[in-house]
Amino acid sequence: MNYGEIKKYDIANGEGVRVSLFVSGCSHHCKGCFNEETWDFGFGKPFTEDTAAEILEALAPDYISGLSLLGGEPFEKQNQRGLLQLLKSVKASYPKKNIWCYTGYTFDRDLLQESRARCESTDEMLSYIDVLVDGEFVEELKDISLPFRGSSNQRIIDVKRSLENETVTLYQLKS
Repeated sequence: MNYGEIKKYDIANGEGVRVSLFVSGCSHHCKGCFNEETWDFGFGKPFTEDTAAEILEALAPDYISGLSLLGGEPFEKQNQRGLLQLLKSVKASYPKKNIWCYTGYTFDRDLLQESRARCESTDEMLSYIDVLVDGEFVEELKDISLPFRGSSNQRIIDVKRSLENETVTLYQLKS
């Protein structure tokens, strides 16, 4: 797995101050994508143990709320396999910090049911994610007034409650 960027003080991709990892590789190719260069799976640098250690260190300060995964597409199969150990390490080291993930796949149709996104890592990866912003970016539905998403079709999902309730439960943003 490759990644394009790590932002250590991000306030745009989830609540609070966050560490954000932008993975490389995306097969959605949404029209108007803000991060088109990350469509290429070879873009950026290889994700290594040193990269994971850098992210864990960046998460250490108390004022950091958690980790956000973006792309590219974190739920491309090869990225899931690369991210799973990082998510385990984050939750083990910082159980009170939350993990947000942005995906063009839909939670209920693509990630919970048989689809091109599902692999042996999907369910376990979802178990570590607290909030999922799902759905492809749709340029015709772009709305810059929406918090933490680019187009009105995208949902902010409370993953833990959704899995417990076996129905999509939207996340309640803190005001």
